[in-house]
Amino acid sequence: MIENLDEYIIAKAKSEKKIIIGGILVILGVLCLVFLQEIGVFLLIGLGATGVIIGGIGFNDFSKLSKSFKSKVLTGLVDTFVDNGRFDPHSGLSQAQVYSTEFVKRADRFHTEDFLQGSMEGVEFVSSDVKLEERHVEHTKNGTRTYYETYFLGRIFIFEFNKDFDGYLQVLERARPTKKRSYKKVKLESIQFNKKFKTYATSEHSAFYVLTPHFMEALMKFEQKNKGNIYFSFLGSKLHIGINNFRDTFELKMFSKLNEGIFEEFKRDLLVIKDVVTELKLNNNIFKKE
Repeated sequence: MIENLDEYIIAKAKSEKKIIIGGILVILGVLCLVFLQEIGVFLLIGLGATGVIIGGIGFNDFSKLSKSFKSKVLTGLVDTFVDNGRFDPHSGLSQAQVYSTEFVKRADRFHTEDFLQGSMEGVEFVSSDVKLEERHVEHTKNGTRTYYETYFLGRIFIFEFNKDFDGYLQVLERARPTKKRSYKKVKLESIQFNKKFKTYATSEHSAFYVLTPHFMEALMKFEQKNKGNIYFSFLGSKLHIGINNFRDTFELKMFSKLNEGIFEEFKRDLLVIKDVVTELKLNNNIFKKE
């Protein structure tokens, strides 16, 4: 049971009401300009400015409410599923951590949030939501337009693999390694796996050692359970996983019903971590350091 759920429902409805009122006032201002001509300019300025202010307050209220809700709800969930867990909706993985995955290129605009750290079944991990944007400049007859395009929006996980991997290995869906190394494309025994992922390794022998038929089956199962493009990167003693599904994790949805179902949705997001640990057998002795 989510504590103080009714209070959150009321606060959410109030913030959404402000957003609706703000939008209506802006629309009325535009209609006045169209149908009332000269006098409509003043009405547009008055109604439009008021609408923007009220709507802005509503968006700000909703943002604060969302972060508060995530903190309150996830605190209990993290304690249930994660050992020594720490969740902070206001921070995320550092740029160094994100780019150390070597499957995402450097962004012109970088944002992370919803930092989660802890261990599960003896496997340590850190993760957060990550949003990466690329700057574009477009030259038109009316001048120059600058805009930003999102190319990664999802979650990145870094797990302690408990074994120093020999060389570098990346298993990527619709992506390429971002760092120049002596990679070779590796074709594995599974035709279906080769169709879904491209495998890059600096040592073919090590790639076949890690990517056993059972392990490839686990990677495929993980990909099927998670929408979007999936990236696996084995670097040093860490396994990096990216889920690029253009979705913010642990977010309240505006204008959608708020009830106990959100608790189950957040729980499913946390169970992704358990899937990695159990499906990929990261807690298996075969991966322990010698």
